[in-house]
Amino acid sequence: MELGRTLTWTAERHPERLAFAGQRRLTYRELDERTNRIANLMTSLGVRRGNRVGLFLSNSEEMASTHLALQKLGVMSIPYNIRLGVAELVYCLTDSAPTVVVVDAVASTLADAVLTASDVQPIVLSVATDGVAGARDFEQAVAEADPADPGIDVGPDDWSVMLYTSGTTGRPKGVPRTQRNEHAASVAHVIQCRYAQGEVTLGAMPMYHTMGLRSLLSMMVVGGTFVVQPVFSPDEAVDLIEQEGVTGLYLVPTAFWSVVHKGGDMERVAGSVRKLAFAGAPMTSALCEQLVQAIHPEVFVNHYGSSEVYTFSIADNAAAKPGAAGRPGIFGRWRVVNPTSDETHEPLPVGTEGEIVVDLRCDEAFAGYWQRPDADVKSIRHGWYHTGDIGRVDEDGDLWVEGRVDDMIITGGENVHPVEVEDAMSHHPDIAEVIVVGLPDERWGQAVTAFVVPVDGADTGELSPQIRDWAKNRSGLSPYKVPKRVEIVQEIPKSPVGKILRRKLIDAETQSPSGVLPAEPPAERPTAWLCRQSFQTTRSL
Repeated sequence: MELGRTLTWTAERHPERLAFAGQRRLTYRELDERTNRIANLMTSLGVRRGNRVGLFLSNSEEMASTHLALQKLGVMSIPYNIRLGVAELVYCLTDSAPTVVVVDAVASTLADAVLTASDVQPIVLSVATDGVAGARDFEQAVAEADPADPGIDVGPDDWSVMLYTSGTTGRPKGVPRTQRNEHAASVAHVIQCRYAQGEVTLGAMPMYHTMGLRSLLSMMVVGGTFVVQPVFSPDEAVDLIEQEGVTGLYLVPTAFWSVVHKGGDMERVAGSVRKLAFAGAPMTSALCEQLVQAIHPEVFVNHYGSSEVYTFSIADNAAAKPGAAGRPGIFGRWRVVNPTSDETHEPLPVGTEGEIVVDLRCDEAFAGYWQRPDADVKSIRHGWYHTGDIGRVDEDGDLWVEGRVDDMIITGGENVHPVEVEDAMSHHPDIAEVIVVGLPDERWGQAVTAFVVPVDGADTGELSPQIRDWAKNRSGLSPYKVPKRVEIVQEIPKSPVGKILRRKLIDAETQSPSGVLPAEPPAERPTAWLCRQSFQTTRSL
């Protein structure tokens, strides 16, 4: 099966069932016809099988429909991360060289700047009334297009999508994926989250991220309803959950935390939601317990994967063993191996830490990065994808992800995993969020340092020493794992999909004299102070 055919056959099976809710309500019959029109419009503009179409779009019905339409043509959909800067997006646009781009009001100014700075000059369609200069009106062109099936015989090896993924340094990497990859990942998501026919999910994760796409495509598989939320906010999310009868939530842990602590009455969420799944970062045991108490979910899944290989592993009962990543996904397998060995991928003994690698003989797995042989050499070895994550397998056969290879803290010759310290500290009653990093230290090499966002109303006057005393005497942490510093901050820097940007914490600290920020903001160093005091999120993956 390919994704375009999946949509059409679902529309034949359930023509009057609601496919989209939120900004615009469409039945499956209406969605199938609309995607036909968009697909035929693209063909009329010269887009052919194997070409690429770029999307400068926010989460919206237009983005979802355009992405689905491209699946009917065997054309590579490229949802650009519109939270990246102009320079990075110029690189992405040049690297992908799309035939057509589609922009909306949210991204039109950004898209205009990117197109102006790039040598690539695609045809531009604009959803906005005041879009890019010279752009054609998207809705008018769609309305005039042929509503018939485009008649393209798309196969499993045709392109589906390319997402750009990047860390805090280096150029973004294009992750091209085929119809086979995307269909298998979507079916896996349905099975692993135990979705039923007619499920309703909240489309809050950005569709330029694999979680956002999976939420969309899994609903197409089961004939469910995709409730579009353009920008995640907890109060609006709770409103949509109640209004649309959302049954399943697939969010990053920080979004779940916001729903619990900022969204209002959790009884409104518990009224319809039965299935929970999270990905993108570990969930603390404290938050896990809060969700169980508030919702009593029938399904609670910890999904561990990536854009490159959608599923690494699944813990299908996250509440039973908080923190465990579980067993390999239904279509794949992983191993924990010696990270220094180039050829050997034999599993390490139980309890021994190593690098998590994933078998690429999996329908969910990509074949390599787009025009990046340097990245392939680093990540793909002898048929295995090297995740860069440290893990271990326990006596039950479950995987535990201890953190990134680069995140390991070495203090006084001892290894400390930030995730373990964060989980222990999350149980302190005055801590809303906590992130742990290793900062340069003359004595210890690296000092375990906790950045803490206090709960609303907490007395921050003596909070730092009080938290450190609690961590030392009541957290259960070994002495060398107890944070040597506790810094109170207003916000933790995160990417748009909720991933913690640890490097920004480290950079903010190391840019200040001696790594110690003053008690009051000095006039000559306002940037460093503001970075520490507010941590306004930089919107890049």
